[in-house]
Amino acid sequence: MELHSLVTDSDITIWWDTEGVNVSEYEVSIDGNVSRTNKTHYIWDNLNADTEYNIEVKAYLSDKEMENVEEESVKESSIKESSIKVRTSKIKRKIDITKEPYNAIGDGKTMNTAVIQKAFDACGKGDQIFFPKGDYMTGALRLHSDMEIYLDEGAILHGTADFHDYLPMIKSRFEGIENMSYSSLLNAGELDHNSGPNCSNILIRGKGEIRSGGQKLGMAIIEDETHKQKEYLESLGDKIKEYETDHTIQGRVRPRLINLSNCSNVRITGVTLSDGACWNVHMIYCDDIVTDHVTINSYGVWNGDGWDPDSSTNCTLFATVFNTGDDGVAIKSGKNPEGNIVNRPSEHIRVFDCVSKMGHGICIGSEMSGGVSDVRIWDCDLSDSWCGIEIKGTKKRGAYVRDIHVSDCHTSRILMHSVLYNDDGERVSPHPPVFEDCLFERVYIQGHYTDQHDFEGGGIKESPAIELYGFDEEGYEIKNLKFKDIVIEDRKVQSIRMQHCKGISFENISFI
Repeated sequence: MELHSLVTDSDITIWWDTEGVNVSEYEVSIDGNVSRTNKTHYIWDNLNADTEYNIEVKAYLSDKEMENVEEESVKESSIKESSIKVRTSKIKRKIDITKEPYNAIGDGKTMNTAVIQKAFDACGKGDQIFFPKGDYMTGALRLHSDMEIYLDEGAILHGTADFHDYLPMIKSRFEGIENMSYSSLLNAGELDHNSGPNCSNILIRGKGEIRSGGQKLGMAIIEDETHKQKEYLESLGDKIKEYETDHTIQGRVRPRLINLSNCSNVRITGVTLSDGACWNVHMIYCDDIVTDHVTINSYGVWNGDGWDPDSSTNCTLFATVFNTGDDGVAIKSGKNPEGNIVNRPSEHIRVFDCVSKMGHGICIGSEMSGGVSDVRIWDCDLSDSWCGIEIKGTKKRGAYVRDIHVSDCHTSRILMHSVLYNDDGERVSPHPPVFEDCLFERVYIQGHYTDQHDFEGGGIKESPAIELYGFDEEGYEIKNLKFKDIVIEDRKVQSIRMQHCKGISFENISFI
């Protein structure tokens, strides 16, 4: 059981992977002071700065697991024990943006872009940008390596709804295709699919909110792009039907709330993230990105995804609540043919202890032409989501989705299927994607979902609990999936539907 630590000058957060073991509870201790939890993370706060602490975690078997243990000596001991030494960080010099020489005004009206950017540029490795309570209007801002932002309770870093405030355009990637898009509210790193990280060590934390212009900003951009691209859009003719909507192309230049390109060692913790013009946190060609204890709000925003690792590795999300207008989590790796050529997978992704209040749930694809593997999802409540847990791709995509492990979750449904929408792009791979080698265990599946477009009307729709529709080409069926210790609500709709599948096993499936 490997322990991972995240620190500030006053708190330590640890987290660990369940490693597929059914555990009843964990005993955690810091310098001998013991607490218990049933989560796979824990926070100690009000600690001393620049101080080393000894941390231990013990994991205890569930009663069901204990039934399979024969040796009495093992029964009376914890199954896993791990310990680490962790040092809190030093106290940083506080740069209050409302003080000289910056004098930002948090009245919800005054534009502060220039002075906030000046403070960001002046922030050194030992500094912290501090936003006291207030509503600080701004346009796009640029981050750099070795900086920290702290938003105090009641502080709002507030992006406008005027798309002119998000210039200049930057190189980015949207729905699997690299392009020039409007700058996001917060931008870090320079996009380069041929290289590794060029921006690192960023901490964004606090009790405040980062908010942008939402649907109003997004639709203003789409309207402007529709006029700019009129001739090109008309030239597509019937090919426009391959796109998800008739404004998909125009929408690809919208800014995200937070854009991380070629970044490493970035943490976002404690804050509320609201109303990106499309996706809220987008990591492209990144490594070691952690988001924890945040709330993401984007209901009513078209393409309002919450947290999107895109051809990125070692990304971790936990203790997060989604109120999103699209996917809570969307794991991507590019769209054919470009995604096949760039060939950068998303892998080693961990998502746990998250709750979807509204939105689509946790999705992989449909842009996955660089491949997706080694994804672990556990302790998530997706019962109020549209799709629950979904893995999807079109026949053109190529590549693979494999080694996905979902455990101890409550979800509306499980979908793994070929889809026809979002199907633009020329086909490079001669074969469909490979969907294989996935495990779902200790999952409660409702077999009904809340219609994303009918929340206020109580739009509960019955559906199969498990739908598996593979690709209709021999050798590219969905294969080698295992469902173990699954509970399904027994409803009127057929609970399990499968087509073009091979090697699917079910063990201990119960209906209530």
